[in-house]
This record gives sequence, structure tokens and C-alpha cells, in this order.
Amino acid sequence: MSAGSAGALAGRVAQPLARVMTGVRRWLRRQEPATRALMDRPSLARLRPWLERRQLLCLRREALARGAAAGLFCGLIPGPLQIPAAVATCAALRGNAVAGAAATLYTNPLTTLPLYALAFQVGAWVLPGEQRLPAWEGWSASGGVEAMATWMHALGAPLAVGLPLLALAFAVAGYAAVQALWLVPVWHRAQRMR
Repeated sequence: MSAGSAGALAGRVAQPLARVMTGVRRWLRRQEPATRALMDRPSLARLRPWLERRQLLCLRREALARGAAAGLFCGLIPGPLQIPAAVATCAALRGNAVAGAAATLYTNPLTTLPLYALAFQVGAWVLPGEQRLPAWEGWSASGGVEAMATWMHALGAPLAVGLPLLALAFAVAGYAAVQALWLVPVWHRAQRMR
């Protein structure tokens, strides 16, 4: 592939992506007055200085990237603590809490088992010795939650090591993706001006 055809391909891909990202940025800017109006409610008026200082509802690129990274990291936390942990992490990192809470939604009953198997493989790759993935017995008639808990317990140390490593990889990738996607319209505009 020549440099000219690669540039043309990049331009064809960047143009629709730039339109989408420009639309997302405009939509976020339109949401800011509604967010400000929500913060003016008497029930939230006391929390407003803290929320603004923490940038939990900020719609800028850096806060959104931090929020997405926090949500992707906390998405692998077992149980119902994902969204509260993501919001708390967003408060500590000054990230957007809505982006953080939304980013945790990649884990659900359909994706949990494959993600945990992947985390086991990552942990097995890092830990010394041979680690074998225990067999999945399937959903039992008595309850799927117990079967999954038993299987997760059998995963042991490789899972305990692999989950934080996989969560960190997801967080770094999510942060980089938000930063890159936010700059696509800028790059596209610069290409048009040439």
C-alpha cells in the first residue's frame, strides 16, 4: 500500500469518525446547562462546591478520559460495588462520574465469565508454574450464582493477580481511546485545511 492510498484511506475513515465525535462534543455541550440546573436544586446545593472541585460532572476531555478509565478499571470488581467504586474513584481522580458509571457496564452476566477466564489467563501468564483453567460445570438447577461463585473460587491466585492487571490494561486503553477520539475532529479539520 502506497503512502497516498494510506492517506486516502485514513481520510475516508477519519471523516465519518470526526462527524460522530463532533456530534458527541456538541451533545455534551448542550447537556451542560441541564447539569448546572440540576446542581442548582436545593437538595444538591450543599454538594455543589465539592462536586465542582472534584469535576465529577465536568464535560471536558481530561475529566471524561479519567472517568472512563476509572469505570473500566472498576468494572472488573466482583458484585454490585462496581458503580459506587467507579464514582468514588472518579472523585479521587477528578474524573467524570457519569462516564465512570457508564464505563462499568461492559461487565454483565454474558461477559463476566469470558472476562474472568481472560483474567485467569493473564494471571497464569504472569505467575510462575503451570496454571490450568478449571472446568466450568455450567449453570446448576439450584442456582447459577452459586455455580459461578464456586468456579471463581477454584480460579484462585491466577484470577487474583490477573483481575487487577486486566483492569489496569482496560483503564489505560480506555483513557487513551477517549483522548484519541476527542482529537479526531481536530485532526480532521487540520487535514482539510491543508
